[in-house]
Amino acid sequence: MGRLLPRVLDTKYQNIHAQERSLAKAVAYAVIEVKPVSAWEILIPILFLLSFFQVKRSKETFTLNFLFTKKLALEAAFTMVDKGKSREEAREQIKEKTGNILAGDKAGLYSNKIRQKQLREMDLLIEHYCRLLNAEGKDYPSLVKNAYPSREEYVAFLEELEQAEREVYQAVHQTVKSSSSREIASKMEEATARVRRAELDRLFS
Repeated sequence: MGRLLPRVLDTKYQNIHAQERSLAKAVAYAVIEVKPVSAWEILIPILFLLSFFQVKRSKETFTLNFLFTKKLALEAAFTMVDKGKSREEAREQIKEKTGNILAGDKAGLYSNKIRQKQLREMDLLIEHYCRLLNAEGKDYPSLVKNAYPSREEYVAFLEELEQAEREVYQAVHQTVKSSSSREIASKMEEATARVRRAELDRLFS
């Protein structure tokens, strides 16, 4: 990546990342509610702009957080395909990065339980991204359809991934013990499933 003339592999990486970011943004818009515009915001436009940028910043922060495991796994898969690194080497890099985050967390929001569930999720994602990066084609739809010859095979992967994500959300709820965490997780699951199923229907119509 970062070359004047990107290789096919670089293009695949960019398209996969763009697809995951699109999913993350869709989930962010579903989870983060926009409050109605108040009379003061109508009378004083700067208040509206401040509120607008606050919501926009919240959605971008949510998008980046949602992409955390996806980006780590995609980078690991890219390194495996591009540099010939083993799965264990790639996994050790992820363990080191997440271990450093865990060690530096002073607020107690990132527990080892969350980390272990994320590692399981990233194992699935690494395998998935390797399949896409090794598949024929450049655009995302062709990569998926060549990596997963049948709709049933792709559905099986999505169901396994969603179960892994659900276990991460459960670990988060057990760690933060917030009354709203379960509701937010439920909204995230519903939005993610909805977007993925719509994508599934487009890919395997």
